[in-house]
Amino acid sequence: MKAEIAARDGDLRLCLLLGIAAWFLFLDHVPHNAVGLLTLRNFGFSGATDLFVFVGGYTAAILYGKMMLERGLIVTATRIFKRLWQLYAAYVVLFVIYIDLIGYVARKSAAPEIIGEFNVTGIVDHTIRTLIYGLLLQAKPLNLDVLQVFIVLMAFFPFVLFGMMRGPNLTLAGSIGLYVVARHLDWNLSAYPDGRWYFNPFCWQLLFVLGTWLALSGARTMRAIQALQNLSILRVAALLYLLFALTVTLAGKFPQLAAMIPEPLLDTFLPNDKENIAPYRVLHFLALAFLVSHLVPRDWRGFQWPALQPLMKCGEEWLPVFCAGVFLSFAGHLVLITGPDSLAMQVLVSIAGIASMTSVAYYVSWSRRQDQKPTPARNPDEAATLVPTAHTQYEHGSTGWPDRSSQTSSRQPSCSTDLPATMPRI
Repeated sequence: MKAEIAARDGDLRLCLLLGIAAWFLFLDHVPHNAVGLLTLRNFGFSGATDLFVFVGGYTAAILYGKMMLERGLIVTATRIFKRLWQLYAAYVVLFVIYIDLIGYVARKSAAPEIIGEFNVTGIVDHTIRTLIYGLLLQAKPLNLDVLQVFIVLMAFFPFVLFGMMRGPNLTLAGSIGLYVVARHLDWNLSAYPDGRWYFNPFCWQLLFVLGTWLALSGARTMRAIQALQNLSILRVAALLYLLFALTVTLAGKFPQLAAMIPEPLLDTFLPNDKENIAPYRVLHFLALAFLVSHLVPRDWRGFQWPALQPLMKCGEEWLPVFCAGVFLSFAGHLVLITGPDSLAMQVLVSIAGIASMTSVAYYVSWSRRQDQKPTPARNPDEAATLVPTAHTQYEHGSTGWPDRSSQTSSRQPSCSTDLPATMPRI
């Protein structure tokens, strides 16, 4: 397992994919935005949330799996719960400011309907009660549900990681069993003031655990699949399924295309079951991941392209980028409903939002580097002792994992000349 983790350590694809998920989530959260038609959810059954949860589980498995092998279960569990507290604190601050901002804008502007659109109707009549339920993760303001479900998944991650270290296949089987039972018995968590969680954690844990399993012990299975002589058949099958999902998804948007498809077939896949993440949705994402992992290898030279650096930086600093995206999506929605709702304005709002998220990512990364800069040494021997080791890096930053900029200052080459080892801050 050490070899498997080492083989995946510093995979730049994780930064790239988390950056894509962050940008797509922002675009999806701006209603009536034509640019949002370019996101993943418009071309198949799965979307940016699926990508975020899966890559989150994969990345957390590498980071904390390495820590568990080196430092044991107790230390790893404390680091996971420390990170969990940071996620919860970010959610609380985001929740309080977010709903207060929505209420203030609704009262001062000519758009009071946004209180209902953003699921914060209780903030007007039952402010204290709404805040209390929000602290318990039972309120469901629009666009915060992704962070809510991720907090729950991280809360149970120490148990998942322990199971993966002892019996990975058995742990995966337990995750699949929980997914099946939750769908069959309709398990979900209740929300305030009514309804249920938009992303059912009993079902969405499957994608998170699948990512963990593939990171820690699924390599042998993947190598066995790649060794098959009919591997090309699997790729063709995955591609055909993606094309089928694209056709069905477009049929849900265009009645002319829907008329050409048998109605029982459309009723099976539409509407897309996002709450309980339907099996065909999981299969669609796995087929997509299977093809992407083939088309974009670990040593892909495109990671050096300057155009991709902002996207990858957003993936490294996904938490502040996500929080900024929540506010920016609200601001973008407000601009579009109170100003000229033209295509040019929609494009401008999208570009401005992504640029602002990228600026936040670079600022947070720069600020963290200032805190981690060692004191200038007097001699080479003293300087060598000031270079952060892997163990000391665990104690710094949001997860403690050094970013690309901090590694280039020690023993890793810069991104412009080679591929440095880096991990997102899960």
